[in-house]
Amino acid sequence: MTQANREPSPAPVYSAAARHMHWVTAAVVLAMIPAGLAMTYRGNTLNIWDGLTNAMYSSHKLLGFLVLWLVAGRLAYRLLKGAPPDEPTLLWWQKAGSHLVHWLLYGLLLVVPLLGWVGVSLYPSLTVFGLFNLPALASPNQDLAGKVLDIHGTLAIVMGLLVCAHVGAALYHHLIRKDGVLRRMLPGLGPR
Repeated sequence: MTQANREPSPAPVYSAAARHMHWVTAAVVLAMIPAGLAMTYRGNTLNIWDGLTNAMYSSHKLLGFLVLWLVAGRLAYRLLKGAPPDEPTLLWWQKAGSHLVHWLLYGLLLVVPLLGWVGVSLYPSLTVFGLFNLPALASPNQDLAGKVLDIHGTLAIVMGLLVCAHVGAALYHHLIRKDGVLRRMLPGLGPR
């Protein structure tokens, strides 16, 4: 078979492990942001402190703790194993923007849960479902706790906006440009 008759080789995709970690992280974060807003509205705005509110806070703490370690694992995996080369059809500024958003998301996915953990340590409110306590990262200081948790909440909203941009860009590439950007991360689909 001559070179002219060969089909181009499919663009490389992320490994199965990287794709699974991505989608688990995405699912947890997409649940946590609205749940965190609902939890703080119920507790802080409506001043309803009951079993449901406590369960919402416990779930948020537990999932935040999970996200912190999941993302630390993802980052270690990415640094050790690397990522496939960029989609070849991307322009230089699209590649730069993609890399910037990815690294900002990695940073926020580490900083936001860590600030939440520091905040509940300062408060202190480390109990999860009345079953166990998260390890304290700081001595109690409720004034500082409020400031740290405000930063945590603001950065969580910034992260949510970046997630929206990330999803919007992936859909633009898949539906409008019809290139391989989204296919690289879809489980089970792989390259065309």
